[in-house]
Amino acid sequence: MQTIAVYSLKGGVGKTTLAVNLAWAAAARSSRKTLLWDLDPQAAASFMLGAAVNGGKDAQAVFAKDLDPAKLIRITPVPRLDLLPADASLRGLDHFLFGLGKKKRLLKLIEDVGQNYDRVILDAPPGLTETSEQVLRAADLILVPVIPSPLSQRALDEVVAYLDRHALRRGPILPIYNMVDRRRALHRAALEAKPDWPVIPMASAFEAMSATPEDVGGLSPSSPAGAALLSLWSGIEKRLAKRAKSG
Repeated sequence: MQTIAVYSLKGGVGKTTLAVNLAWAAAARSSRKTLLWDLDPQAAASFMLGAAVNGGKDAQAVFAKDLDPAKLIRITPVPRLDLLPADASLRGLDHFLFGLGKKKRLLKLIEDVGQNYDRVILDAPPGLTETSEQVLRAADLILVPVIPSPLSQRALDEVVAYLDRHALRRGPILPIYNMVDRRRALHRAALEAKPDWPVIPMASAFEAMSATPEDVGGLSPSSPAGAALLSLWSGIEKRLAKRAKSG
């Protein structure tokens, strides 16, 4: 089992859509038994995979060890893909984790629940918070979607420097240019500056998934966005295989 985190410093960069589609790729394309753990209080990933989001307290109770996470896991319409949904209680998770004082609580929970999975994908809350720090300590690979712009790239550089300075991450960071529109000069300039970064183009199909959950994974492999997503997932699998071999 290996853990992949999808993390961003701010919202609006396509983080959740990317996390859900990579979870689909893991399950549908790689035939991996996959768990998507929604840790974002907005619960968008849970909605996209068909979970009814309510005002319950179960999601945080998992971290208090008052509830076995396995009891919350739900089967999704995608074969081999399960969901550990979010709910409103995660709004207080930062405060709870800070008071708990156990910096690797999420890692320990993943080690337990992940015994039944090949891949665990974490949809992390945005920002540098107590919860996101737990995510970064637990992940074997950290994917960071970035909108192509100098300010976004500068923000990423500052985050990486902060994480390294405080030894907050376990695995390497893979920046991804997301929601790319090559018609825009600013986007083209950003891509030219970082030609080795993976690129996911803007696609209306990605936006539709947030309103129509049954469309998850429905991108045509021959479309630019679909081909880019599958290429990204193939690269991720190669990185994880190399990491497993070296470890």
